[in-house]
Amino acid sequence: MRMCVGCREMKEKRELLRIVKNAEGQISFDRVGKAPGRGAYICRSEECLTKAVRQHQLERALETRIDEGVFAQLREEIHAD
Repeated sequence: MRMCVGCREMKEKRELLRIVKNAEGQISFDRVGKAPGRGAYICRSEECLTKAVRQHQLERALETRIDEGVFAQLREEIHAD
């Protein structure tokens, strides 16, 4: 079980998307769920991503500032799933 940083609900790991910050500080989706780095989980919904961005929960979970371009890329990834 993992917690979504947007809605704060506990869900099965395979129901959530993992966002990871690697050693170089790059933020990306981890489709396999095993990429090295600090990870955060989010539901497969635009609402959860918007809430996580607005409340800075994603930045807190990944312990870094995230620019708007990365958020736009994350939105595209959510819509692609």
